[in-house]
Amino acid sequence: MTIFLSIAVLAIGVLTGLLLNSFVIRPLQAARQMERLGRQQRDFRRQREQLEAKFVDRAGSSGKPRGLRWSDVAFEDEVSYARDRKSGQLRALVAIEVCFEAIEGGGMEEVEAVSNVRAATAEFLHDGTAWTTAGRVFFNLAPKGLIRYLHTDLESVERVAGVV
Repeated sequence: MTIFLSIAVLAIGVLTGLLLNSFVIRPLQAARQMERLGRQQRDFRRQREQLEAKFVDRAGSSGKPRGLRWSDVAFEDEVSYARDRKSGQLRALVAIEVCFEAIEGGGMEEVEAVSNVRAATAEFLHDGTAWTTAGRVFFNLAPKGLIRYLHTDLESVERVAGVV
């Protein structure tokens, strides 16, 4: 009889734990995660101008593409957010149009396509405390297309209500 009572008490304890997890703990964790995401998105919006300037500086000084100088970068307004599936790091992806000019002696002076505007995506990273950029650019992909292309590494993150 005591074995059955012990099993019943154990079963009630497990069931209570499962219910507590499902109806209390998970919703609280999700709410905290949404709050953190909203804060990170607002921070990006506030710092965007400085982040864009840092992006242009870093991407332009990367030496890529070889023989070309970054002459102009136009940023689109819309931001797509994605999370790295392994690290959980948040990324802000912004569509850009890049113009280049040939560097004298760089071997690209005679290439007609140098002056063509290039579509690309600029990447910004949230390191857990602040937004930053390494000047990483993905040519020929819009932000949503980049997320689809890197679907094994990235998952799309929806905008939090109230964050533009």
